[in-house]
Amino acid sequence: MTGTAEAREAVVLLSGGLDSATVLAEAVAAGHRCHALSFRYGQRHSVELAAAAQVAAALGAVEHRVMGIGLGAIGGSALTDDIEVPKHDDVADLVGGVPVTYVPARNAVFLSLGLAWAEVLGADDLFIGVNAVDYSGYPDCRPEFIAAFEAMANLATAAATEGGRRFRVHTPLIDRSKAEIVSRGTELGVDYAMTVSCYDPDAGGRACGRCDACLLRREGFRAAGLADPTRYASGPA
Repeated sequence: MTGTAEAREAVVLLSGGLDSATVLAEAVAAGHRCHALSFRYGQRHSVELAAAAQVAAALGAVEHRVMGIGLGAIGGSALTDDIEVPKHDDVADLVGGVPVTYVPARNAVFLSLGLAWAEVLGADDLFIGVNAVDYSGYPDCRPEFIAAFEAMANLATAAATEGGRRFRVHTPLIDRSKAEIVSRGTELGVDYAMTVSCYDPDAGGRACGRCDACLLRREGFRAAGLADPTRYASGPA
């Protein structure tokens, strides 16, 4: 999608991680006025929210909001419950299937709240950094889910059913490898040193270096031939 003479409002889901930062940069580059939305949902890696604030300011979001929701009360995930985050020594050790870091219905909830805000703002465009290539097996990162949600959005909102608006969910990273994402974000001026991807950072905010997210992030920089600015507490070199 290309920008227009008059900037279009957009809601961008911003976790503070590598992918969502790149998506915000893509949306800004396309000419959108971006309203960034982050969530404090009981995640153990809440340090990502400070990163999200930095990223939103650096990349030119017109505003950044953090919404609190209680997914921790539901549990069922290593990110929100007393379940150990799996650690590995190499990206080749990652196994198939849905891992315990999957948060039940997270993207469905996040997109629904983003949609609600978009309807209020008069924004027809939502951006989310889901990826179906270098991802951790999450079912809510698949194109089928995004298509289904977009269809629902245009059935469930007054803006669409009575106002004639058409909501679109943009997933510019969905078919890109992590290396391609890193390369593209670098072209767009994303400072990845600000971002946090780790599922289990230490008290100082340093990445563990061995969770799925750390391994995929590290491999992305390596494959892109770019220096990895992440502060790791440990893990393979």
